[in-house]
Amino acid sequence: GTLSQIIPPSLVLIILADQLGRSIGDMYRAAMVPGFVLAGAYIAYVVIVSLVKPSAAPALPEEARRFREPNGSRGGRSLLVLMLISSLSAYVLGQWLENDTAPVDEQVVVSLLLWGLTAFVIAIANKVFRLKMLSALAERVTFVMIPPLFLIFLVLGTIFIGVATPTEGGAMGAVGAIIMALIRRRLTLDLLKQAMDTTTKLSCFVVFILVGSTVFGLTFRGVNGDLWVEHLLIGLPGGEWGFLIVVSVLTFVLAFFLDFFELAFIIVPLLGPVADKMGIDLIWFGIILAVNMQTSFMHPPFGFALFYLRSVAPKDAYKDKITGKIIQPVTTGQIYWGSVPFIVIQLFMVAAVMLFPGMVMHYKGGQSTVDPASVKIEIESNYGTNIYGDESSDPGAAFK
Repeated sequence: GTLSQIIPPSLVLIILADQLGRSIGDMYRAAMVPGFVLAGAYIAYVVIVSLVKPSAAPALPEEARRFREPNGSRGGRSLLVLMLISSLSAYVLGQWLENDTAPVDEQVVVSLLLWGLTAFVIAIANKVFRLKMLSALAERVTFVMIPPLFLIFLVLGTIFIGVATPTEGGAMGAVGAIIMALIRRRLTLDLLKQAMDTTTKLSCFVVFILVGSTVFGLTFRGVNGDLWVEHLLIGLPGGEWGFLIVVSVLTFVLAFFLDFFELAFIIVPLLGPVADKMGIDLIWFGIILAVNMQTSFMHPPFGFALFYLRSVAPKDAYKDKITGKIIQPVTTGQIYWGSVPFIVIQLFMVAAVMLFPGMVMHYKGGQSTVDPASVKIEIESNYGTNIYGDESSDPGAAFK
């Protein structure tokens, strides 16, 4: 999906941070607010469509919503109580951490970790000791949702609290996924082989793109192409805003034909130095590009998300086993037209990040900038002391 390209841990953000010469941790922090705002925009659009045109988002049939507890209830009340208890523990920890000097993002990550641990421990105790405090629905939701959240903490949380680097965080996430698969008895030799095969192909794919882009970059710079691009973009009317608008339009058009790997390795090295010379914050610039490059997943002809939907959507009419109704197929045209509103939302998000830099600049926190002109180097001199460290008016007195 497209949200995985802007919400950490995102491979796109890692590549952009590397190409722009900036910290991956700073790029992750800067992407949190735009990522969740974009997710909220998607949710708002779906809710509005479901209210205005209910036929576009029909509810599950009654036959698919017949789960009941032995006492006849759905079990939602127990789930709500569990969430309240977990939220209370996270809130108490957050209040206690406010007196600490830790950054806000670290406090949030640790509080969320305690929230998940509290729910998970209660669910395990309820199952092991057969306390019957939780409903089957609450147990199922906890055991299905909390472990993946732990994986997210291993990858993203450890980076935010400074325990691991992005590379180490990725390795911890991979080990955690293997352990989880072993516990659930889902890890087989065939799945391991498929994972290794896919990883090898992706790694080779990225390396060959990197090699090709490096050769292209060297050749392009050899004929002073980078200087031509720099003079062209700096001379655009509108200054910084003219540059950002032209780059955004260019990235959107190129995303029709190139995926984010090719854009990041070929286009970003040409645009980054120009943005830096114009005084544009490169983290902010990288987030604008990341949100823009998401559109390459949503529009033809290389929209990977569209291909994924096409592979799972029914091509022919079929009879539903539960309701007995005939389900009509989903055409490729319907998938393409259905992606248009989400592309528009992404473009609005690009404009929002450009117009409201504060959505991104919060990554700086309390960092202070140092003016190189104000830096003074002072070297302590031992002039006036003898070899024993005693003061002497004559520096050569110790040798007389």
